[in-house]
Amino acid sequence: MEPLTTSYPLKHSVPKARVFVVFLSMVLCTTILCLLQLRFFKPKIKDFYSFEVKDSRGRIISLEKYRGKATLVVNVASYCQYTDKNYIALQELHREFGPSHFTVLAFPCNQFGESEPSSSQEIESFAKGNYGVTFPVFHKIKILGSEADPAFKFLIDSSKKEPRWNFWKYLVSPEGKVVKFWRPEEPIESIKPEVTSLIRQIIMKKREDL
Repeated sequence: MEPLTTSYPLKHSVPKARVFVVFLSMVLCTTILCLLQLRFFKPKIKDFYSFEVKDSRGRIISLEKYRGKATLVVNVASYCQYTDKNYIALQELHREFGPSHFTVLAFPCNQFGESEPSSSQEIESFAKGNYGVTFPVFHKIKILGSEADPAFKFLIDSSKKEPRWNFWKYLVSPEGKVVKFWRPEEPIESIKPEVTSLIRQIIMKKREDL
């Protein structure tokens, strides 16, 4: 009579297999969640036109409306030694190149010599009445310190150049990137070639897209 042989299952083979499957499932789920987070919750990269500002009456305005243009952003002041020369030059520039492909955007600021003490609406009236400006004059803002306006802070951080006085100028590309900056005493003639170059690029791109 042959001896009775009984085969017994390994005690730990089934639990180990289950643990491995659970672990593999967790790793897979975690990977999928990470991929979904990267796909749908990727932080949007900011550019100048992605910000919102206030107009002279305090209404919220999206700078997105200026995307696709060459934009000259300026911190303005009404009672400064550079006021007359700059307002005249800025309006001349806006009239010559705007408004289809170019615009000047003026942001009043009272942080330099307290030379912009009036209210935002009074500042706008002053600019239009004395210099006939047709470009937007926005709500008075701060551009230095912890209360700096986010849109202007973006210009400063991008250019690594903080305004030291009124009428600093930042040229922004149609895509919302800072191209160049100028100090208040620099002549308008130094700005025109850069603006012309950007406008030429805009026109050529539009022709290519047709």
